Amino acid sequence: MDKFEYYNPVRVICGLGESARVGKEAAKLGKRALLVSYQEHSFFNTLLENIQTQLRNEGVAVETLYAITANPMLSQIRQGVDLCKKHKLDLVIAVGGGSVMDASKAIAAGVLYPHDLWKMFNSRHDVAVAIPPEQSLPTLMIPTLPATSSEMNCIAVATNDETAEKSYIYHEILYPNVSIIDPRLTCGLPKFQTTCGAADAISHVMESYFNGTDDTPLQDRLHEGIILTIMELVQKILRDPGNESLRMSIQWAATVAWNGWMQCGVSPLTPMHHLGHILSAQHNITHGATLTIMMPAWMKHGYRYHLDRYVQFAERIFAIPTAGRDKEEVAREAIDRFEAFLKSLELPTRLSDVKIEADEIDFMTEEVARTAFTADGVLAGRPALDRSGVKAVYTLAI
Repeated sequence: MDKFEYYNPVRVICGLGESARVGKEAAKLGKRALLVSYQEHSFFNTLLENIQTQLRNEGVAVETLYAITANPMLSQIRQGVDLCKKHKLDLVIAVGGGSVMDASKAIAAGVLYPHDLWKMFNSRHDVAVAIPPEQSLPTLMIPTLPATSSEMNCIAVATNDETAEKSYIYHEILYPNVSIIDPRLTCGLPKFQTTCGAADAISHVMESYFNGTDDTPLQDRLHEGIILTIMELVQKILRDPGNESLRMSIQWAATVAWNGWMQCGVSPLTPMHHLGHILSAQHNITHGATLTIMMPAWMKHGYRYHLDRYVQFAERIFAIPTAGRDKEEVAREAIDRFEAFLKSLELPTRLSDVKIEADEIDFMTEEVARTAFTADGVLAGRPALDRSGVKAVYTLAI
């Protein structure tokens, strides 16, 4: 296990009906709020109206930015920053999934940022180009989708719509002040959002599990527990969508998947995310769906380099018998079983499922090299990939 330092200051309020506390909690943080949600927000109208009423009843003035798309754009973040400056706002409140929460964190930091907003983002990995934000307005998160753990981490991801590059900010200044997790808000989620969110949460654990440090027995069991829990819960939720108890359990599982607890001492790398970011940036594919495509392909390419870990995955996640069997055969069976699980959720597992064909692989490979390669000329992971490796993974995903 690697040495580590852990810090997470987020105050979490979790429970059915706790969204009724938004007004009182917001009033502790500011007096003039920007309320951020989706561009298409008709399914949230009642919730958003209720929150505005709560805020006004507590003496908090409200401006709204209902402009965020499923893959948030830098231009939308700029719009939020401009609104905050124009109206002298001192608090940002997010109502939505990871896209809305990430955009809100970037807006809150961007208001006090002295440079062009894209300079906050780690848009290159071969040289240090990002200038981290040093200040942020306070933020309050109300997540409506179990997926990203943005409500309890210091990460914000967005796409620069001028350059078609997707990247992220990673800095402790982005930790939300308060997150109010009310699983009741997720009971009306459509099937695709429910399953994509579950897969997204699993992907965070899978990155750490397969691309982190070995000799981490406690973290291994925690990772495996979250994978098993989400796999079980999402299938139950599809049979019983309005079950608030199930929704509460999967919401918390998604939150802890990437809030830093699982990653302590593991030093995880995130190659599957970098490969998927190109799909979102170029084709506006839902983030979770990019990962259901890239996870099986990454595993099919990399299992031989980390064989014992894949055999452990087979034994502990799928209870696959291993005694007397060839390790590679066991690993391949586990990968096939995992891909079959994703297909059972009716999620895409191939590039062709989202109408990306083989003639785009060379371009996507060069985009990965440009935006995600380290100074050593590779995409960091286990194994690290050069251009031929990236191309091989994309080819396996066709």
